[in-house]
Amino acid sequence: MDKKSKKKLDTIRQRLQLLRQQLAGAKKQQDEPDELQRLSEEISRLEDEAERLKNA
Repeated sequence: MDKKSKKKLDTIRQRLQLLRQQLAGAKKQQDEPDELQRLSEEISRLEDEAERLKNA
């Protein structure tokens, strides 16, 4: 894995951690019903991208 891919993977991991915290908070508060779906979709997309980078 080259340096650029490692940096991108690190950035994705940090973003995933933040999104998971936001998702947990959104589940408790539920002010915006579509926010749960949006966060879940973004987490899925980033997890797929991280997996693709690991396997590249």
